[in-house]
Amino acid sequence: MSRFWSAVTHTLTPYVPGEQPKLDNLVKLNTNESPYPPSPRVTEAFHENIPNQLQLYPDPQSTALTQAIADYYGVDSSNVFVGNGSDEVLAHIFHALLKHDLPILFPDITYSFYPVYCRLYQIAYTAVPLTEDFEIRVDDYMRPNGGIIFPNPNAPTGCPVKLADVIRLLQANPDSVVVIDEAYVDFGAESAVGLIKQYPQLLVVHTFSKSRGLAGLRVGYAIGDSELIAGLTRVKDSFNSYPLDKLAQIGATASIQDKDYFDETRTLIMQTREKLIADMTALGFAVLPSAANFIFARHPQHDGETLTAKLRERSIIVRHFRNPARIAPFMRITVGTDEQCHTLISALTDILQSNT
Repeated sequence: MSRFWSAVTHTLTPYVPGEQPKLDNLVKLNTNESPYPPSPRVTEAFHENIPNQLQLYPDPQSTALTQAIADYYGVDSSNVFVGNGSDEVLAHIFHALLKHDLPILFPDITYSFYPVYCRLYQIAYTAVPLTEDFEIRVDDYMRPNGGIIFPNPNAPTGCPVKLADVIRLLQANPDSVVVIDEAYVDFGAESAVGLIKQYPQLLVVHTFSKSRGLAGLRVGYAIGDSELIAGLTRVKDSFNSYPLDKLAQIGATASIQDKDYFDETRTLIMQTREKLIADMTALGFAVLPSAANFIFARHPQHDGETLTAKLRERSIIVRHFRNPARIAPFMRITVGTDEQCHTLISALTDILQSNT
């Protein structure tokens, strides 16, 4: 390690993103990207707006995009914060809103960037165990805390939390910021966005990367009380006044204005997910209930790491987590197109038959 690093840098264990391999004929089911391209309106907007603009800085407030998001959800633009992917939005949330005297709370099996941000910003935290069924039980969060954050549906499990339970959690924590990370909510879970006017401590985070097929543009946003948004903006403007480039602002604005395409593609993904779950179950896999664009599955006779490696030999990439040990038997599989999922099932059938 470098002698020039700061003390904090020495303590960091960075987040490891999903692999982006460059292989021919690859079936890529490891990073929860959409199998469908973004709305055609996105490319149309690029052609109409980009010429002779790239020599200028982008709008630092992302005014058009912020207003489009506000219009979509029926809130004021002062209730919306946008950033360079939901990861950047989350980083600002940890820095601006979750660094207090008491530890923050999040699940022990969840998005692994959360403990990374805690180490980066030196925030105390407590990892709250999931239930034996890998679900978030909100009663376990009814304790003193410096803030609460979890994804709904959770990642990497895909299990959703009912909106009624989110409401109970908010009622029990009036003085703590409660962050609901809804990266996958559009695939079947209940969104908490409609609660922000009633609960000023609630902040809801979304992304354009999953259900809107714009992972390559890096656009995320938060919706909440204007005081929470003002805190995020203060941190953002102390870090990077221009987080979203012109392409990202133009593309995301066009995307959120095409509700028909959004509904069509997310419905296709949910339909494919249910067929994939049925096919995996028929092969003997145990699959957790999923309201996301991925499933979390294990086979009682075959460990997840071995199955992942054997799929890779067939140019099929899924995600495997070695830690914690409790989830090591599982594979996280992105829901692709019907054709991609058929290829996966055929490969798994062959692997299981060759090992019997």
